[in-house]
Amino acid sequence: MTEIKSYQFDAFLRQDAGKYRAFLVYGPDRGLVSERASLIAKGTRVALDDPFSVMKLDIGDVDGDAGRIMDEMNAIGLFGGERLVWVRAGGNDKVLADVLKMLAETPPQSAFLIIEASELRKGTAMRKAAEGARSIAAIPCYADDTRALNGLVDEALGSANLRITPPARQLLLSLIGGDRLATRNEIEKLVLFARGLDVIDEEHVATVIGDASAISADDAVDAVLAGDIAALRHAMAKIAQSKTPIFLILNGCLRQFHMLDLMRADIEGKRQSVSQVMQSHGRGIFFKRKPLFEKALSAWNGDATARALRMLSDAVLKTRQYPALEESIAMQTLLALALRSNRGVMRG
Repeated sequence: MTEIKSYQFDAFLRQDAGKYRAFLVYGPDRGLVSERASLIAKGTRVALDDPFSVMKLDIGDVDGDAGRIMDEMNAIGLFGGERLVWVRAGGNDKVLADVLKMLAETPPQSAFLIIEASELRKGTAMRKAAEGARSIAAIPCYADDTRALNGLVDEALGSANLRITPPARQLLLSLIGGDRLATRNEIEKLVLFARGLDVIDEEHVATVIGDASAISADDAVDAVLAGDIAALRHAMAKIAQSKTPIFLILNGCLRQFHMLDLMRADIEGKRQSVSQVMQSHGRGIFFKRKPLFEKALSAWNGDATARALRMLSDAVLKTRQYPALEESIAMQTLLALALRSNRGVMRG
């Protein structure tokens, strides 16, 4: 079993990534999945701008045929050298699980495979295939914790020779963290704004990031959890006006339902109370949102959260396949989940 924890990834990339030919990068933080997959691809030393050496596929391109990926893995480049096959998937996929099983038995010799996927529950076919093989690196990507966020802030401010006051840092950390790509963008905006300043204070953070956070995915996600259809429509209208990427909303929902799933597992499997799981898993939840989570825990059971995660993963995949319909696909999925929440709350 070769699973690379978040805190191990940087060292793995420097020291051990070269020992592997196949990588499964997955998790609810789509930005972090993309970032880590890109770092792995760069580390293969395959020329990423060479279309004869790199084949990028969406799961829809595979069309249910594991042989398509294997053929690409075994193809010989026009000018020789090693190849990279880079597959972007949604959630669990049987074809990709079959590919990983085949590569576990016969690791590729002159090609690399990187699979990007959204959240994969423990025990799903893709995770089992990757985690059970010593020749495949499984890399889960979850939302950055405080330590990771501080590291990103220190890295960006240090390279720009900027300092930040403790209150300003605390405010900044409260406004970022849902998605790695969005987090980096917000920190970069702050760095550009602060050029020429000696110290960044709370006012600077609020000026640069405060407005961006006011129209956020959180309002839409909270409306889904509360089963509030009117609030969801209002939040989505604001998001459309602000041109916030739709994937941030879907990603935010994935992250929150993953947390609900973990909590329900402890409630149903370990017979813990709602207050106990809120204490153990809910430390990162803003105190004003905790009552919402407590109601959601009563409205959703483990089977329902698993179905919700599959729905969201499918929606992410479909928005990639049909980008022109991205907003409609997301809205349809979120409405369905909000209606389910509403029924659960009413029963409770």
